[in-house]
Amino acid sequence: MLVLASASPRRRELLAQAGFTFTVHPAHIPEDPLPGENPIAYVTRLAREKAQAAYHQLSAPNSSMKIPTGVGDELIVLGADTTVTLDNEILAKPSDPADAARMLRQLSGRTHHVITGVAVVTANSTELAAEVTSVRFLTLSDEEIESYIATGEPMDKAGAYAIQGRAAQWIPRIQGCYFNVVGLPLALVSTMLFSINGSRRAG
Repeated sequence: MLVLASASPRRRELLAQAGFTFTVHPAHIPEDPLPGENPIAYVTRLAREKAQAAYHQLSAPNSSMKIPTGVGDELIVLGADTTVTLDNEILAKPSDPADAARMLRQLSGRTHHVITGVAVVTANSTELAAEVTSVRFLTLSDEEIESYIATGEPMDKAGAYAIQGRAAQWIPRIQGCYFNVVGLPLALVSTMLFSINGSRRAG
């Protein structure tokens, strides 16, 4: 039984697109970076904490949220966290429109990195990995930034933009996994799940 420990509709859509059968059980944890924590350490830690929290909730003997599994049907929990980083600064989800404008001005005309940490938790192991993609932005005008923020699209996105949304018009090229920028590096996830159950499909 594969469980996605995320409330993100984008991750849910990507995992289904790749052909996986799974259940969703979001884990809510604090997402503030630790002092001096670098971006890769940050996203892998959050992915691990999300996956472990969901696993413990679902596997607790007396939990009403427990998902029953049959013989040979191992509980596998997938956690992920994505952030945007520029000059080693973590650009998480904006706190308000002004914060979104600040981030977009920073990204304007530059190349930044999108990093997703992935964790796969089972009864016997916790596997961690990270994917990094470089993303180039065109130079944005203040009017473009204001108009984009008015759509509401940036407000729940790391780095204040969605590559699969209106921001696509400002991204002439990327280097690396596109799905990573959306929120879930499918090839990496598939490889990690394959190493556990010997199949590129988990259900």
